[in-house]
Formats: sequence, C-alpha cells, structure tokens
Amino acid sequence: MNKLSLLDFGFFIAETEASPKHVAGLLVFQRPAKSAPTFAKDLYREYLGHTDLKAPFDQVIAFSLTGMPQWKKAASIDLSQHVFYHRLKNASKDRQALYRFACELHVPMLDRSRPLWETHVIDGLGQGRFAIYHKIHHAYADGVTMSRWIAETLSGSPNDMGISPIWSHGHSRREGKRPKPAQEALPSLRNEMADTARRATGIGRLGAMLLLEGSKLTKNAIALPFVSSAKTLLTGQVTPGRQFAAAGISMERINRIRERTRSTVNHVALTCLDSALRRYLMDHGVDLKRPIVIQMPVNLRRDGDKAAGNKIGIVQVELSEPTDDPFVRLRNIGFSLRNVRSMMDGVAPAAIESYTILTGLVAQAAETLGLSDAMRPLSNAMVSNVPGPSGFLYIKGARMEEMHPISTLPPSNLLNVTLFSYAGTLFFGLVAADQLPDLQSLSEHVQQAFAELEACILH
Repeated sequence: MNKLSLLDFGFFIAETEASPKHVAGLLVFQRPAKSAPTFAKDLYREYLGHTDLKAPFDQVIAFSLTGMPQWKKAASIDLSQHVFYHRLKNASKDRQALYRFACELHVPMLDRSRPLWETHVIDGLGQGRFAIYHKIHHAYADGVTMSRWIAETLSGSPNDMGISPIWSHGHSRREGKRPKPAQEALPSLRNEMADTARRATGIGRLGAMLLLEGSKLTKNAIALPFVSSAKTLLTGQVTPGRQFAAAGISMERINRIRERTRSTVNHVALTCLDSALRRYLMDHGVDLKRPIVIQMPVNLRRDGDKAAGNKIGIVQVELSEPTDDPFVRLRNIGFSLRNVRSMMDGVAPAAIESYTILTGLVAQAAETLGLSDAMRPLSNAMVSNVPGPSGFLYIKGARMEEMHPISTLPPSNLLNVTLFSYAGTLFFGLVAADQLPDLQSLSEHVQQAFAELEACILH
C-alpha cells in the first residue's frame, strides 16, 4: 500500500455532494466507414471483458488511526458497476444534449466503497458519432495525468483494432514499489531534510513577496489571493448541478498570431478569455474596474515523472487592466505571465505546493461554513491549460474528433475553464455551477474575442 499525499487527501476530504472532486474527459468519436450501427454497443461489451485491472483503478482508500490514509487493492471489483452503456433518445442528438447528459453523469459523487472511477459509452449522437465519458476521482490523478492516461489507451492508427481500456493499461508506479534497503535509508533521510529546508525557504520567500505586494512596495510582482471582487456572477457558494459549454479555435489561426506577436498559446488564450469574461459580466450588468484574477494550476512534476497522484500547484494570475484594445490586453497578460514565471523559477516546487494547500484550506473552510457568498474568493475563476495529442487518435478505427476535460469547481468559484489542445484545435472547456446564467453565451464571446484579436494583429 502507498500513503496518499496531503494534496491527494485534500481532494478526498473536501468533497461534498454540492462540490464533488472528480475530473472527467468527454471524448467524441466518428464511427469507421461502413461500420455496424451497433459499433458503440459492441465496444461496451468488449470493455466488459477486460477484467484485469491495474493501479490505481483497482484501489480504494483505507483509513488509519495512526497516520495518513493509504491506497489498498479492492477485495473484488464488478466491472458492471464501473462501465456503462447509454443511448440518447432520437430527439436528443444535438451537441447540447450530449453536454447536458455528460453533466448529469458528472454531478453525483463516486461511490467510496468501490474504486473511484467510471466509464460511460454514450451512443446515438447522430451522423455516426458516439462518445466516451471517463470519470476519475481527483485523488487518483491531476488533469494533465488523466489526459495522458486517456491518450495512452488510444491508437495513432485507424488500422489498429485492439483496445486497451484505461483501467487495464497500467499507468502508475504504485504497484511493485519496493521498500528502501537499509543502506538507502540515510541518504533518503538527508534528501527529506533538504526538501523540508527548501520548502521552508520557499514559503518564506513567497510570504515576503505577498507582503511587499500587499503593502504596495512592489507592483504586479505576484498576484494576491483573496482580493478579487466578491460581487460577481462568477463567484459564491458552490451548489449542486453542473453545465458545460465549449469553444474551439484552430491552432493554425492561433499560431499566426503567436508568430506575429512572439507570444505563447497561453497568452493568446487568456487574452480571449479575459475579453470574453468581461463581456459576459457586462451582459449581466457587472462592469469590473480592476483586472480579473484567475487561479492557474501549474505542473510541478519533474521530467519523466509518470506516477499517479497530484503534482500541481495553484497560483493566482492577474489578467489585463480594463481595455478595449486587444493588442494592449495581449501585452498586459504577457507581462503578468512573465511575472508568474519569474516567481515560480525563484521558489521551490514544494513551497508552491504548500502555498496551494494553505490558501486552499482557507477557501475550503469558507465553503464548508457556507461563507463563500460573503467572503472574498481566491480568484474570479479557475483556468488550466492541459496539452493534448497533436494528431488524431483512434479506437478500433473510430477517430476521436474532440476531447473535452470536465473538471471540478474549486471553493467559491462557479466557473472552471480548461484549455485543451488536440489535433490542431484549442478547445475552451467551460464547466460551471447551474446558477451561472447563459453559459453558452460565454463560449460565443470567446470566439468573438479571438476574431477581434485576429483582426487587430493580422489586418
């Protein structure tokens, strides 16, 4: 057995019916030409035959009175409680119907008496399409890891007729982890002490930066937590019910802007999102006079680290001052992201992880006590960027046309945006609480904001 990290365990204990802590991927496929109408149902049946489960998909949490909870192998697993087949009704074949159904699947908490995952095959989308919805508890993996796991189970060739389900692929290093021999114990202890020292030094450095910024002795060196306006549609007490919308922009179009302005995909995407959020708020009578602040997860893994669990930190990023000029907005966001990069390069990853846990505990306490509507939130929204495969992937010859991460909502935030690049398209996945009005209009504002940036830069 392996102990849960503090961050992994945090996702477990923070979970409520109003705010479940699982992440999901919604994959949309096109059936192969001349394939049978039963293709998706046959795939589901084939899935049920793969009963050799690998970690972490065969594991549950075991609690202990003497230490942190641990992962242990489940005594028995019934695949029919984890793998499901659905067929949308004939009158519900549009994309919005698929999104609504995926949200219905996304709302319930996973059953803690079983391994914390589900896979749903969704048939009947029309025009020969079907979808697969993978749902995995955040204690198992972060979004970047889950995206990699899903990609590993698909093929780069339409001629590959084999399948390797996500639960039987063997992704993590939890299994077979050997105990350290006695001669390795002392160096390991030294490493732990050095890591603790780096963590303490980094936390001190972060604290000093926050103090200087809060005292206005520095400007935009670091974004402060808990300073966002509490009076917007985007923040408040998280409630049950979810909705999802998406927008897609060609990477070819984005790259033309990047080349002209020497910017990154993140710069361009956040510029569009900043403009879209402001217009969305103005549609509902909110005109922010200060920059929007987002929470942004950052990957803290070393190169080559493919272990399960979460290795992320969450930092606050201040977007642009209010402006009607798309180029000025792009430039301002570029400055802000460079400051974030500089801050991260000067602080140990362990310190960023500790900062994430500390600020998250404050926000979680407010949500648990029902104070999120009154207390200032950590930020206006959560925004993450998950890199995906550059080419099309397949399952038994069916081409995956789209892949949308559907994430969890952090305390006090009613909107979570995941940027996901796949096969030449950057997708903006918007998951929100039900009380956020007209989410679809926000996705339309993203498209409009990109068109205006494109016209400003390229014409």
